[in-house]
Amino acid sequence: MLSSETAPRATVSSTGGFVISARPAQEFGDNPVEVRETGHYTEEYVPSFVEKWDALIDWEKRAESEGNFFIDLLRKRGVRSVLDVATGTGFHSVRLLEAGFETVSADGSADMLAMAFENGMKHGDHILRVVQADWRWLNRDVHGEYDAIVCLGNSFTHLFSERDRRKALAEFYAMLKHDGILILDQRNYDAILDRGYSSKHTYYYCGEDVAVEPEYVDEGLCRMRYRFPDSVYHLNMFPLRKDYTRRLMSEVGFQRVETYGDFQHTYRDEQPDFFVHIAEKEYRMEDQEEGGYGGAVNTARSYYNSPDADAFYSSVWGGEDIHVGVYTGDEEPIADASRRTVEQMAEGLGLTEDSVVLDLGSGFGGSARYLADTYGCRVRALNLSEVENQRHRELNSVRGLTGRIEVVDGSFEDIPFPANSVDVVWSQDAFLHSGDRLRVLEEIRRVLKPGGRLVFTDPMAADGTSLADIQPILDRIHLDDMGSPGFYTRELTRLGFVAQQHKGAEGGFEDLREQLVTHYGRVLQETERQEAEGLGQKVSSDYLTQMKKGLTHWVEGGRARRLTWGIFRFTLA
Repeated sequence: MLSSETAPRATVSSTGGFVISARPAQEFGDNPVEVRETGHYTEEYVPSFVEKWDALIDWEKRAESEGNFFIDLLRKRGVRSVLDVATGTGFHSVRLLEAGFETVSADGSADMLAMAFENGMKHGDHILRVVQADWRWLNRDVHGEYDAIVCLGNSFTHLFSERDRRKALAEFYAMLKHDGILILDQRNYDAILDRGYSSKHTYYYCGEDVAVEPEYVDEGLCRMRYRFPDSVYHLNMFPLRKDYTRRLMSEVGFQRVETYGDFQHTYRDEQPDFFVHIAEKEYRMEDQEEGGYGGAVNTARSYYNSPDADAFYSSVWGGEDIHVGVYTGDEEPIADASRRTVEQMAEGLGLTEDSVVLDLGSGFGGSARYLADTYGCRVRALNLSEVENQRHRELNSVRGLTGRIEVVDGSFEDIPFPANSVDVVWSQDAFLHSGDRLRVLEEIRRVLKPGGRLVFTDPMAADGTSLADIQPILDRIHLDDMGSPGFYTRELTRLGFVAQQHKGAEGGFEDLREQLVTHYGRVLQETERQEAEGLGQKVSSDYLTQMKKGLTHWVEGGRARRLTWGIFRFTLA
């Protein structure tokens, strides 16, 4: 990845191939853990280490474990040209060429490129188009635009300064075509930093005669040791945290970033060895977001699809009802209070076996199962998170309710059902995630039958609260504003809804602000309790830190009467 001015050069043999230059053993000085320079990268890949690299990878086992993950991903997106910017000894470049992609192979180590060139000839007589290049000046060293850039093998961790990381990502971005993608992988340094090192030794570094483990770790350095039967080598790398990497990609300009764990989209049940990030360059207007989702909704979709969110909500909230509860005491279990909310909302709806309920933002489906099981009604459960929806379907199957509950992937800003087709619209704590709540209410009016009922809850700004007063909350959930009781009541009345009277309710809204304070306080307590018992093995420390900070903001905002929550009950006239 380093420039040709600082990197050793390979020489050309009489047959036109590369010859690895002679160079002494690795040098890290008197204090190896103080070597934290991007420029030290090529000095670490000495010829004797490069010659053993393929024994570390084990091409055959790596190909078997990886399968066609990258090939299928690139083909699905119509990719033809690929720039492999971390070629190493050529494993992925050769696989890409074998699959028919136009491939250019770049690396900062001349010795690595020499080995890659030889491997290309050995594995299928492929003549690799190799370029020694520095990522920070990639457009200078490599020419053209590409459909995809791949940066694999944990290579991005050789960059030790944020300035270098941003510069490299900007260079990648500039060399991609307008709809190109970047695929970048990294070790799961979150797990190493937070819980110590472990490895399934399945997907990466599959060689049998080598032991790979950290020799030293802190927030600024992961010094890896590679122990072969006859020698030991080291690499000094920066321990990138997953969410930090994703944030950098977004801040540089990539529009959407998806993350896989060991080639799996959902990996909540175990900690992966590696993360694979797929970042899209293509700019989409808000109404062109994937699946028709608007910007705010798409942000919520990415959040709830994340392994951290999935594991957190299923563990701390109990995996059934993931909304604010109605408590009878400060120490009541969250699941009991959350179910009480469902029971109170269902009162007075007059549901029967003939009723059709549309549950917007259905989460894991606790409310849908309660309604279908208790009243025998049919429920259409619309939710934006494919991960939550899969769990929802599995739980429905266990309860024997698959025939009465239809789980649909989609957004409440564009409800995929006909006009006048449902008797009740139900939602819990979901509308705040919309960037266009008026559109949501208009969609609800469209699908409800005349005389149909609307019942929902939503965490909101209290009437009269300024945005500045709740800015920490808005920043946490990536929104520009929030709804309020006055907003919902005013707009529903304008759309032809009539407020339903209920005990404790005024104008169709039952204000239960104190329950919001109690609930988020209980979730904070439960988070800390489970964290002491090992929740960090399922949820990253960064996520937990941000979650606890966010929960505290909710509690403080509720106590200061800047935030509120409650139950809305309206009928369409």
